[in-house]
Amino acid sequence: MKGPLFYSKILLFGEYGIIKDSKGLSIPYNFYNGALKLDDNTSETAKKSNENLRKLANHLQELETNNKSLAIFNLNNFKADVANGMYFDSSIPQGYGVGSSGALVASIYDKYAQNKITVLENLTREKLLTLKAIFGQMESFFHGKSSGLDPLNSYLSLPILINSQDNIEPTGIPSQQTIGKGAVFLLDSGMIGETAPMVHAFMEKMKNEGFRTMLKEQFTKHTDACVDDFLKGNITSLLGNVKQLSKVVLNNFKPMIPVQFHALWKKGIETNDYYLKLCGSGGGGYILGFTEDLEKAKKSLSGYQLEVVYNF
Repeated sequence: MKGPLFYSKILLFGEYGIIKDSKGLSIPYNFYNGALKLDDNTSETAKKSNENLRKLANHLQELETNNKSLAIFNLNNFKADVANGMYFDSSIPQGYGVGSSGALVASIYDKYAQNKITVLENLTREKLLTLKAIFGQMESFFHGKSSGLDPLNSYLSLPILINSQDNIEPTGIPSQQTIGKGAVFLLDSGMIGETAPMVHAFMEKMKNEGFRTMLKEQFTKHTDACVDDFLKGNITSLLGNVKQLSKVVLNNFKPMIPVQFHALWKKGIETNDYYLKLCGSGGGGYILGFTEDLEKAKKSLSGYQLEVVYNF
């Protein structure tokens, strides 16, 4: 048995800000994917995944027993498949900010949820918010707190525009330019990032009034402008706003940027060869980059692995 593929995602804009109602834009990233599998794979990875699925099944059972579950699952089938060795066969790197747990959650909902909301029906805002809430509850098992956006993106395989926490909609993004020199890329930090401690550090910072003011007056302002520019294809304005956002993050989110990348981050802002921003919660994994000239960025970042996500 092999289930349908669910893809990774990239939150282009909105990391941390969407917790406090900034705009956000999340896009599927088809380079990585995962699917539920039932075969006699005895590798350590498969065993570990199977154990995670067993814990998730118990978590969903607990929610149902306490009448807290936002969805009804066929848990008998889920548990039986887990007992038979089912695992999530995935190429999505874990702890890299590209939605490894999101794809897993989407696949479980797709296979075991009863009366599930499907991708084929008319997806009203209410249905999207219901799905987001269900996915948030499921994924919080892995991260302690989840917006539900990663699994939603993976499940729908559509770009999602976040206007605010209770206003989300599928959206179209401008077509990629095959002849364009500009690009959005991923930079591999070479280390795994843990979401829960990063979110905890952010919540601690939120207790500081100065940080809250900065978030509202600078971070959210530039994030919202980036989303609007990207969707409208205003590349010059987009790069200007990404540069400002990159500065704000370097000055105020240092714990989320691996120490060895502080100088590289600053270099991009000073040379205008590229601008870096967080990909997901940070702390490791991928770092997102924007450049108007990919070849120039590659030279400037020689020695680092760049993965192009989108050309403009």
